[in-house]
Amino acid sequence: MPLKTLFLQPPSFDKFDGGASSRWPATREIESYWYPVWLAYPAGMLEGSRLLDAPPHHITFEQTIEIGKDYEFLVLATSTVGFEVDKKLAVAMKAANPKMKICFVGPPVTIHPERALSECPVIDFTVRREFDYATVEFANGKPLDEILGISFRKDGKIVHTPDRPQVQDLDALPDVTTVYKRDLDVTKYNVPFLLHPYVALYTTRGCPALCTFCLWPQTLSGHAWRKRSTDRVAAEMAHAKELWPNVKEFFFDDDTFNIQKARTIELCEKLKPLGITWSCTSRVTTDYETLKAMKDAGCRLMIVGFESGDPQILKNIKKGATVERARDFARDAHKLGLIVHGDFILGLPGETKESIERTIQFAKDLDCETIQVSLAHAYPGTELYDYAKENGFILHEKNMADDGGHQLAMIEYPNLSRDYALDAVHRFYDEYYFRPKAVWRIVKKAMKDSNDRKRLYREAREFMSLRSKRAKVAKDIRAEVALMKSKVKAETASVSGD
Repeated sequence: MPLKTLFLQPPSFDKFDGGASSRWPATREIESYWYPVWLAYPAGMLEGSRLLDAPPHHITFEQTIEIGKDYEFLVLATSTVGFEVDKKLAVAMKAANPKMKICFVGPPVTIHPERALSECPVIDFTVRREFDYATVEFANGKPLDEILGISFRKDGKIVHTPDRPQVQDLDALPDVTTVYKRDLDVTKYNVPFLLHPYVALYTTRGCPALCTFCLWPQTLSGHAWRKRSTDRVAAEMAHAKELWPNVKEFFFDDDTFNIQKARTIELCEKLKPLGITWSCTSRVTTDYETLKAMKDAGCRLMIVGFESGDPQILKNIKKGATVERARDFARDAHKLGLIVHGDFILGLPGETKESIERTIQFAKDLDCETIQVSLAHAYPGTELYDYAKENGFILHEKNMADDGGHQLAMIEYPNLSRDYALDAVHRFYDEYYFRPKAVWRIVKKAMKDSNDRKRLYREAREFMSLRSKRAKVAKDIRAEVALMKSKVKAETASVSGD
């Protein structure tokens, strides 16, 4: 028997979504939880294991520590924002169960394994990048120095074994839905723009796109695009439909689901007979024929990273797409009746007050059903981080989030202050959703379904609460800057007087 293993998405900030499939680990404007897809793969390979996703199931620190007493091996998925809290939890779990072996996985320990091992002595080893087989091999008794892609202590020094080649045969991995059914309550997972309850999984790994800000391809999944066979995906979906007759929607949470036209159309032909409703990620480069095949096969919604309405910014971040192509994509989606959730980012390299205005107008022109507006966040391990660090644009690096896990403005350019960018996020939302067209869309949705009405009301309260907190942060930043300027002015005057 392998070591009795607990795969853990740890409790952290209230409503924190550090989920292993989340590309922007943070507490959201509206409570949202994504599935821990990455943890589910190795959990499905080890007899006697458990996948514990604490945040959506509202499992506390104390409860997690108690659960951990029954396990011999802990695999904890950490995030940049939650790392400090995760270290404290690991120490407490080790104290309660001294014989437990502890492994950390995720972006921060991929980029800085030495830091994790130096700062947290209870961590026995970390896995860099993909961790499916490394964790399973250890649980099955393989010595640390024979496991590829890990970092650990030996004779007082930190040892890094050679990198492990990326997983190529995705069909050899277990179905994550089987693990979900065993260990998770799907009704606990909510994303505002997806139908509830929903279930998420991957059909591919990696993303060939080179977006400089995107954390996942640069630290975990890689840029090499690997795919499951369409037969395996269709078979898992047919089984999932049987497992959860109450699930209203399935979500393909690939880095980019439909990046290859032929494969997408082939998969759609095999999904169509199942009669399921599904949604996915998408790039704006997807053409009309592919979108039509998706719609015909049951696709309802796409999450699309538009990012900016400024052509130069799109070039700066290596988006591989244009404003014109984005407009064509949105027009095609509307024509087919596909819903689009648009993602936008303020504060990317080259951002100015004028480019922010262009992006806000661009979003209005696209007229997506829903949007998310984020501040540019420079996560260690990304090209954006290296650029911002080299040019001195990162301020308060250690304070990437507030005490609730919400992102804080950490990048400031000479011509764009942090408080202006933070205020612009609020204004973006206000100008977008308080348009008559958008208001009427929300009202119609609320009138149609009482459950939607309750959900929309709850989400509105959550968003307004966070909006108020962020407004205070922006005010505090302005006060801080004003105080610094007055001190500099006073010191300059004093020097002149001397």
